[in-house]
Amino acid sequence: MAVKIRLSRRGRKKLAIYDIVIADARSPRDGKFIEKIGSYNPNTDPATVTLKSERAVDWLLKGAQPTDTTRALLSHEGVMLKKHLQVGVLKGAITQEQADTKFDAWKEEKEGRKAGVAETKSQKKASDKQARLEAEQKVSAARAEAIAKKNAVPEPEPEPAAETEEAPAASEGEETAAE
Repeated sequence: MAVKIRLSRRGRKKLAIYDIVIADARSPRDGKFIEKIGSYNPNTDPATVTLKSERAVDWLLKGAQPTDTTRALLSHEGVMLKKHLQVGVLKGAITQEQADTKFDAWKEEKEGRKAGVAETKSQKKASDKQARLEAEQKVSAARAEAIAKKNAVPEPEPEPAAETEEAPAASEGEETAAE
């Protein structure tokens, strides 16, 4: 019987969550399976993978073939490296202690890279937010200036000084004539 490590879909429309299962190669995608070893949620950022790595290594050593997507997931989680090191132990090329130290070193390096990526994402998010805020403030200031120009009452222009002096004098003359 050919055994595969593959994804089995569940969840609702357009929000799929996948189970990582061990199944007969002839069974349907969402059908009967031998064992569930984990789950994969691509809807989160970063994607969430929960996995029973010891069971996955055990099935790989028994000959289960992962599909392309599950191979990538297993590799990302370190299961493929663990299997590779375990094969070396079984063949006598390295000891179990050496394999464990190599895997622990890889795991620490991986955690460091994850932390660096998370820090970079948070810094980029903060700088993008600051840039959007500055752009919004510029637009807001331009709008306020345009509204102020629109609502400003134009002041009447003062008449030349010579005409203003003559006008009261002429009216004074008319007043004296009327008296």
